[in-house]
Parts: sequence; structure tokens; C-alpha cells
Amino acid sequence: MNSTASLALVASSSSEQLAAFLKAAGDQLRLDILRVLRNDSFGVLELAQIFDMRQSGMSHHLKVLASAGLVSTRREGNSIFYRRSLADASPWPVLHEQLLGELDALPLEDRLQSAIALVHSQRGEVSRQFFARFTDGTPAQQDLIAHFGLYREPLLDLIDSLALPDRALAIEVGPGEGGFLPDLAGRFTRVLALDNAPAMLERARQQCSEAGLVNVECLLADALQPQALPPADAVVCNMVLHHMPAPAEALKRFADLLRPGGSLILTELCRHDQSWVQDTCGDLWLGFDQSDLARWASQAGLNSGVSLYLGLRNGFQIQLQQFSKDQNHE
Repeated sequence: MNSTASLALVASSSSEQLAAFLKAAGDQLRLDILRVLRNDSFGVLELAQIFDMRQSGMSHHLKVLASAGLVSTRREGNSIFYRRSLADASPWPVLHEQLLGELDALPLEDRLQSAIALVHSQRGEVSRQFFARFTDGTPAQQDLIAHFGLYREPLLDLIDSLALPDRALAIEVGPGEGGFLPDLAGRFTRVLALDNAPAMLERARQQCSEAGLVNVECLLADALQPQALPPADAVVCNMVLHHMPAPAEALKRFADLLRPGGSLILTELCRHDQSWVQDTCGDLWLGFDQSDLARWASQAGLNSGVSLYLGLRNGFQIQLQQFSKDQNHE
């Protein structure tokens, strides 16, 4: 084949790909799917529920979007979740980015917001029911993943490096049995511990009582819901995000809890493929890529700061991420 014929073949292939891209973007339902996938990923059954349609019909639309490079998939154990593809990976990044920008400028209809909230609620209920079974403590298998002792010292070093005011407030989201609360109580004037699992929160209260922590208050509250709380100098979330139904939305809520100049500190699992944790430890997500955490934090108005990665344990790797809120943030 001569060079002219080769160029013609490439041009034909590119035009076909562009036609597929434009075809995928030329349907209102598919555009709405992209809008719903802005900050979240959903399985095909969840999307069928959100749009109140048959699974087969939703699968067709997702196939068209995937063929056009507008959505990609992520496996979580035995489940496949769909997410929006990033524009910088597209053959037409400018067109792709402009399309997503225009879609994101449109308000999402109330019916879709309500349907998404219902799916998130269903996911959250699965996690709540799992931990409600462990009135005597967290499942023993949890220590196989990330025992607190593995990341305690690096986490404390990170907190000690922060420029905190004299009378600082910390909020720990999901304190579990309260193992980290004594460390926070010794570094902050006031500490609030938020958990939506009554049994776990009671164990945290017992831990505080036994340790004589008078500056710690344990509150039964869902951190994903708007809270009438004083702005925190630090929000700490240890091994909790992978249990939350909407991680990107969670980071927005955490950012809302921070005062300008405050820091969000996450201890999380790096992305892994050990699906057994979903059944034995109640995990909804198999860890996270640092790039996803950074993107979600940026969308929440936070700036990326310190990143630490700890050694493998039983095939898992732990990441410590610090994100800060601008001093002049309104």
C-alpha cells in the first residue's frame, strides 16, 4: 500500500471515529447519562434505576458511549461500574472537554438528583447493615488489610507538620472504635467524632471515657449530610472513604466542614483487586487511584498537598493524602 492510500485509510478511520463520537453525543438520554456520571460511577442496574428504563436499553446506550470513548469501565469485584472518560485521553480533547463543560453548566433535573440520592442511600444502607453486625468491634479481617499501627506514626507526623492555630478543632469522620481519638485529643483543643453506626460510636465513647478525654465529643451523625458544626482546622478520615456510597461527593462534604486554610487528611487504600474485602469487610470500593482523589478534591475546592505511600501488606498499599482549603475561600 502506498503512502497516499495509507493516509486515506487513516483519514477514513478518524472520520468514522469522529462520526461515532458525534452520534453518541447526539442523543439527549446519552447526554443525561454523561451528566449523571459527572462525579460518580454507577453500575448498569443503578443507571437503569436512575433513568427508570430496562437494563437492556441502558446497556445499549452505554455501549454506544463506550465505543465513542465517552465512558469507560472500572471493575469493583464482580461488578462493573461506568464512569466518564477524561477529555485528555480523547482523540479530540478540545471537543470532548467542551462537550463536558457545556453539560456540566446545565442544572441536573430534580428527578435525576432524587434518583441518584436513592441509589446512594441504598449503597450506604449496605454498609450500615454490615457494620451493625459487629457490636463487639470491627471484623477481625480488617487487620489483614490495614492495621492502625501501620500508618499511625506517619499520620501523626503529617498532622504535626500542619500550621495549626492555638485553639484548633479537629473532626474525625468514622472514628470506628476510637483508636485515633487519644492522639487527636492531645493535639487539638477540641475534637468531634462523627459516625453513623451507633454500636461503633458507643465503643468510641467508651474509649474516650477510659482514656479520660474531656475534649472529645462523639456525635451520631452522617458526615455526608449537611452539618451545623463549627468549621474545623482539620478533618481526618482514616480508612472510611472506601465504605462511602459516593466518594467524590464525600470530599465535597468534607471540604464544607473545613475553615479556610484547613486541611483534609485521608488515609486510604490504593487501588487493588482483592474483591474478598467486599464480603468480609464491607468495602464498597476496592481502593482509589491517587489521581481520582486529587481530581475529586480539586472539584471540591481543595488543593493537593502532602502524599505518602506506605509499604505493601498482604497485597495492599496505603496512601496518606493531605488537601488544603484556600485561605481566601468564601
